[in-house]
Amino acid sequence: MAGAGEELRKQEGLVRHRGGCHCGAVRFEVWSAPELHVFNCNCSICTKKQNHHFIVPKSHFTLLQGSENITTYTFNTHAAKHTFCKTCGVQSFYTPRSNPDGFGVAPHCLDPGTVKSVTVEDFCGENWEESMQKHKTIRSMSKPTPKAN
Repeated sequence: MAGAGEELRKQEGLVRHRGGCHCGAVRFEVWSAPELHVFNCNCSICTKKQNHHFIVPKSHFTLLQGSENITTYTFNTHAAKHTFCKTCGVQSFYTPRSNPDGFGVAPHCLDPGTVKSVTVEDFCGENWEESMQKHKTIRSMSKPTPKAN
């Protein structure tokens, strides 16, 4: 039976995506639109990892299994928490510097069947501070939507 929170999310047009790492040790679910807005960042670590991600509020993300199998890498400001599976090395989600109150989720780590479309937006992480000043919506992407009346 669906809970009130699940019904509200469905009313908001969100779907439950499930996903995980390559070996299956880490599994999660995330509520997001079926049409994903994905960022392609060119900062030093995103370039090395080919990190493409969409951003959701923490309240829309649930780690289902594998907390003991996750390790974290930080550098520079240590604001971003690059989490990955200790066994297979896949980063299926992380805490982005731009949205420390949310998660960046790798769309390619989602199970098939719930994504309708993907729109990719380039983000100039090489000039992070300037890019954040120019971007009008990225910070709001980790904020829950107001509850419907």
